[in-house]
Amino acid sequence: MAGRITYSEKQLRPDPRYNDVVLSKFINCVMSDGKKAVAQRVVYDAMDIIADKLSKETDPNAPKEAIAVFQRAIENVKPFVEVRSKRVGGANYQVPIQVNRRRQQSLSFRWIITAARDEKGRPMAARLADELYSAAKGEGKAMMTRDQTHRMADANKAFAHFAR
Repeated sequence: MAGRITYSEKQLRPDPRYNDVVLSKFINCVMSDGKKAVAQRVVYDAMDIIADKLSKETDPNAPKEAIAVFQRAIENVKPFVEVRSKRVGGANYQVPIQVNRRRQQSLSFRWIITAARDEKGRPMAARLADELYSAAKGEGKAMMTRDQTHRMADANKAFAHFAR
């Protein structure tokens, strides 16, 4: 059948090194111009840098493996609410709306990758490692973006009754 939509969740294979589907999706988001091998190298180099940082870490609450840092960073950056513009009676309102699971993940990926790409002057793997490590700690640009989104939703909660 022509025009059939493929269900990408079933087709996505886990990444070869960590056997993690979420990391595989993250690699796909880092990829540009279809160069998956380059994206894989960038992400795996970032994971190696994180592993080096973890070996020097003295905090007992810190994760032991790089993949745990990655998962914690993604969980920390996920937004719970966002504002959507809604037109009611000739006026536009910023209405706070809960974010579904899939969009939470895609927003967290996007914010981490954008934060790493915006910083210039160093290799992408180093920038990505720094952003993931700081996001796992609850710091960094991606966390600031999430906090700003939450503040915006909180400021506009008076318009929550306009949500569908």
